Amino acid sequence: MTAATGKFYSNGLDLEWLAAHSDEHMDYVNAVHGLFARFLSLPLITVAALQGHTFAAGAMFSLAHDFRLIRADRGFWCLPEAEINIPFTPGMSALIQSRLTPQTAQHAMVSARRFGGTEAAAAGIVDQAVDESALRTAALELARSHANKAGDTLGTIKTRMYAPVLTVLRDTTNPLD
Repeated sequence: MTAATGKFYSNGLDLEWLAAHSDEHMDYVNAVHGLFARFLSLPLITVAALQGHTFAAGAMFSLAHDFRLIRADRGFWCLPEAEINIPFTPGMSALIQSRLTPQTAQHAMVSARRFGGTEAAAAGIVDQAVDESALRTAALELARSHANKAGDTLGTIKTRMYAPVLTVLRDTTNPLD
């Protein structure tokens, strides 16, 4: 299970650092893609407990989890790239489109809409919106209920299920094209 504290689950990439280190941009994006690929194919069930704002690459990271639970009353899940003029990489697009319905992926990617917790659940972005006080407990219970599935079989299932996405995420030739 992944979780955070405070107002933010994750706001994504460090854009200030990227601007100051343009010579390391490709390595940074490849590392982020590697993280997404690793989580997507882990041989165990992964659960994200989204207690606060989950934006951009943070939202994409949440999609790399098998299950996502979000706080129902506060925080947003958002892909703001259209508003901040940063196009999705092919790997990011593939990840988003593999985890969301076509309509939800299109709407989230093009409109940069901020989905509240209950809206995110209704759109299928997350599996469940829960009260803040129950979020971590519910996420841990969900993870524990699937603990017996961990192992090579689950890893093979996930690797085969997401093979096209993993191929794009692991392509380090030029992740920005």
